[in-house]
Amino acid sequence: MDFKDKIVVVTGGAQGIGRCIAHEFEKAGATVCVIDKLLGDHFVGDLADKYVLEAFAREVIGRHGHVDYLVNNALPLMKGIDECSYEEFQYALSVGVTAPFYLSKLFMPHFAEQAAIVNISSSRDRMSQPQTESYTAAKGGIAALTHALAVSLAGKVRVNSISPGWIDTNYTDYEGADAIQHPVGRVGNPMDIANMVLYLCSEKAGFITGENICIDGGMTRRMIYHGDNGWRLKE
Repeated sequence: MDFKDKIVVVTGGAQGIGRCIAHEFEKAGATVCVIDKLLGDHFVGDLADKYVLEAFAREVIGRHGHVDYLVNNALPLMKGIDECSYEEFQYALSVGVTAPFYLSKLFMPHFAEQAAIVNISSSRDRMSQPQTESYTAAKGGIAALTHALAVSLAGKVRVNSISPGWIDTNYTDYEGADAIQHPVGRVGNPMDIANMVLYLCSEKAGFITGENICIDGGMTRRMIYHGDNGWRLKE
């Protein structure tokens, strides 16, 4: 896919899945604008801060004049009901839901023709571990925000979301039960997500909007009981 001369914004793009997405767009010819808390050669700032978002948007538009694709990828805080404070829960929602909404709003007058937004949710938007409320609520929120934006921005911007499952950002080669529990036979890696992001931003996905695509190797579709796929119930 050719993204020559396209302007792409990636939040949380300095590490992990976000960095992979940014690199793949750059390899395809795009100019990528990254915002991340991690120090580096990009816009450094906290996505929970309204004024940081406004300053970032001004810089992007000031330099490039428009945005073709917005990828809301930044990772919210994960804490559970036992330990998560009110302020921490609000912070997770600010990063995971409010920032994607506000960046979409800030860039709305500047989206180019055939623009697209891709929101990174999580398979945790439909399943949970204990003590993950802040992260899970944020990921469920961005999945719902996706179809709301798709309707509001109809005819202007296509909006979709991706729900990654187990993605190992170190590209570890897992064996045994960790791999077997996935119907595809392996744990995911960032390229599995980046490939779909680029597809959803391309003209090939021109008839797709308001959708959530779960990329988890089939893990959320497989029921596992005692003795299945190497897992045993502890006695």
